[in-house]
Amino acid sequence: MTDHNSSTDLTPRGGGDGRLPARFTDPGHAPHKLRRADVDPDANKRAERQVVLLFGVSILGTIGFLVAYALVRPGETIGSMRLSNLLLGLGLFLGMFGIGAAAVHWAKTLMNDHEVSQERHTLISSPETRAAAVQDLKDGAADSSIGRRGVLKGAMVSALALAPLSIAVPLIGEVGEDWDISKFGRTIWAKGVRLAQDPSGRPIRAAEVTIGSAFHVIPDNLEEFEHPLDEKAKAIVLMVRMDPRDLKEAPGREGWSYEGIVAYSKVCTHVGCPVALYEQQTHHLLCPCHQSTFDLADGAKVVFGPANRPLPQLPISVDDEGYLVAQSDFLEPVGPSYWERLK
Repeated sequence: MTDHNSSTDLTPRGGGDGRLPARFTDPGHAPHKLRRADVDPDANKRAERQVVLLFGVSILGTIGFLVAYALVRPGETIGSMRLSNLLLGLGLFLGMFGIGAAAVHWAKTLMNDHEVSQERHTLISSPETRAAAVQDLKDGAADSSIGRRGVLKGAMVSALALAPLSIAVPLIGEVGEDWDISKFGRTIWAKGVRLAQDPSGRPIRAAEVTIGSAFHVIPDNLEEFEHPLDEKAKAIVLMVRMDPRDLKEAPGREGWSYEGIVAYSKVCTHVGCPVALYEQQTHHLLCPCHQSTFDLADGAKVVFGPANRPLPQLPISVDDEGYLVAQSDFLEPVGPSYWERLK
């Protein structure tokens, strides 16, 4: 819809004698060009079938998403996770794309495309104008021809009804399974569990850790558990060694490090991203997601960014064979806040 005056002021801009007409006549709209669907019943029916087909693509995409969610669950391997994510993503894409493409094609080929203009008026509409606007909406609904196109209407309603399931089913799909939220407050670290390199799983001797070095660490007993990837996600640790004189150990934590070696959870306390960008000179650890920065020389306190809690520290020591081991599990929950923990 074009909104304009019937004539427009022009400012003289020079040229010749410098005079231009002050107003000109509204040229109106260009001649309307009819589409093939407007003049050819076969083309109109073909366009309707195309819209129905696009809604059908959406229906099949949503059904495919639900089937993939139910039958192709991610396992413990990277390949199974990739396959599950691929099928879920493809189903969700087709479900949403089909609806959007169908709506656009419907509007472009079947609905009225006549250009309409109206004179400018005050912003406050009269009751008559508001009533006319309501009537225009009714006319638009009638113009869409949905009442006369039963197959198209059925396809649209089916696609729109099924599409929300691709969001709702995953949200409620875990009902009746594992609701033990206390597990977020503990990991598989325990007294005597050796610190091992990620991903090789090789235990680390204290003598291997030189000043300035950083190690990505996992528990060496990871494979003993039924779901090792789930346990690893909570137990990942970054271990660094610095000059013991640079450490600022809080009261009660003097024995949590070993000759300048400290270990902290890699799970950011903001939204759970893995923090792994270590700056040797400042002893700062950066989260790449939202730039939360933690000072490992000072209890992993937050020095920048949205995180509001320090990273939990893993108390460590050395066993009789010189391997670094945990003294216990983390003494506070790892990761971001959740519904039972405000900080």
